Amino acid sequence: MSEPPDDQIELLRDALRYAEHYLGTLDQRNVYPNSEALDALDEFDEPLPIEPSQPSDTLAMLHRVGGPGTVAQVGGRYFGFVNGGALPVGTAARVLADVWDQNTAHFVMSPLAARLEAVCERWMAQLLRFPQETAAGFVTGTTLANVSGLAAGRNEILRRKGWDVSESGLYGAPPIPVIVGQGAHAAVRKSLALLGMGDTHTQVIPVDDQGRMIASKIPKIEEGTLVVAQAGNVNSGAFDPVGEICDRVHANSGWVHVDGAFGLWAAALPSLEEYVKGIDRADSWAVDAHKTLNVPYDCGIVLCRDRAALERAFRASAEYFQWSNEREPMRYTPSMSKRARSIELWAVLKTLGREGVVTLIEQLCSHAQNFASQLHERGFAIHNDIVFNQVLVSCDTDKETQRTLAAIQDMGDCWCGASTWHGRSVIRVSVCSWATTSEDIDRSVQSFCAARKIARTSN
Repeated sequence: MSEPPDDQIELLRDALRYAEHYLGTLDQRNVYPNSEALDALDEFDEPLPIEPSQPSDTLAMLHRVGGPGTVAQVGGRYFGFVNGGALPVGTAARVLADVWDQNTAHFVMSPLAARLEAVCERWMAQLLRFPQETAAGFVTGTTLANVSGLAAGRNEILRRKGWDVSESGLYGAPPIPVIVGQGAHAAVRKSLALLGMGDTHTQVIPVDDQGRMIASKIPKIEEGTLVVAQAGNVNSGAFDPVGEICDRVHANSGWVHVDGAFGLWAAALPSLEEYVKGIDRADSWAVDAHKTLNVPYDCGIVLCRDRAALERAFRASAEYFQWSNEREPMRYTPSMSKRARSIELWAVLKTLGREGVVTLIEQLCSHAQNFASQLHERGFAIHNDIVFNQVLVSCDTDKETQRTLAAIQDMGDCWCGASTWHGRSVIRVSVCSWATTSEDIDRSVQSFCAARKIARTSN
């Protein structure tokens, strides 16, 4: 059922008014919805309507009931998971992209989106100081980007051994040795399992006290080994010694994939070069633009040094496909139909430029250091070196840490998550939003102190 153009425009105006109200009251909201807001979400739990309703009423319900039930991660005091905020230009570009509603499988489906993918691909390589021929695929997030990069690596290793996965599958294929660090993200294990390379055949390498893979503990590399390194440990933010790993793996015709969901952006900063030394020598990388770069959700990116290897991993054909002489987006991802993520990514990169990206990331790192320093001064224990945007915090005992975190979450002035680090309960602080200010850090530190006081006086 279509709406007349005037009605469509009025709906967009309603949405804009609701969005203005949301952003205008963001600082007064709990970062996490209170119990009243959560209970109100029951209003959505109704039988499927029989009769149509007015679109304006539907939108009004979303604003009235849904808005208070949201997590204010676009504000400056959400530190729970590694969820970036959304830069205003990215949000505005996303609105245009949603109105345009482009499908980016083929160039002929959306010349604009396909052309912007090509531009973003080139810009990403320049920004991260990767080889200029690096190919990129635009996917939902790092999980699928990991699947994509690892698929390219798996297939290429087998191709060198005379095995075509697309033709023969994995039945009878030569085994591929796989190596990961002990601190590998769950998304890596999930990706390997999806690709038929489960835990039983994966060798886990010990890590140091910061969660970095100890390269010297890697055993003799067999020919055609697939190694997954990490740029940004999900707890500590630490970086594996990727350059050293590449030297060893490439000497035996192996493939190095880097899981860099939020930390890969460090490659854009000369000031962080010591942490990412040699990362440009890897074969594939996975990263999220919706984390550190603060592009709106969802925008994951797989990058691959060998364009042909990435293309071979996702080759497909059908009578109705229409190829062109232009870059074809579907050649670089598992998805065929997909939304035009390149539009808001381009808008953010165009607006920030290299210097703006550097400034944004340095700001996140600086806030993390400030957060850690203030908490340490007030008697909290800091368990990691603050090398990027992650801070691991605890109180005197695990019980006190857990109670403090519960109080922080209940108060709603900021929001952080829990983790376990070297057997200790910790509060995990992830500083990821462009909107975070020094005042937000001060206010959040006060919340930590107030919560600890509650924890110490509770039974």
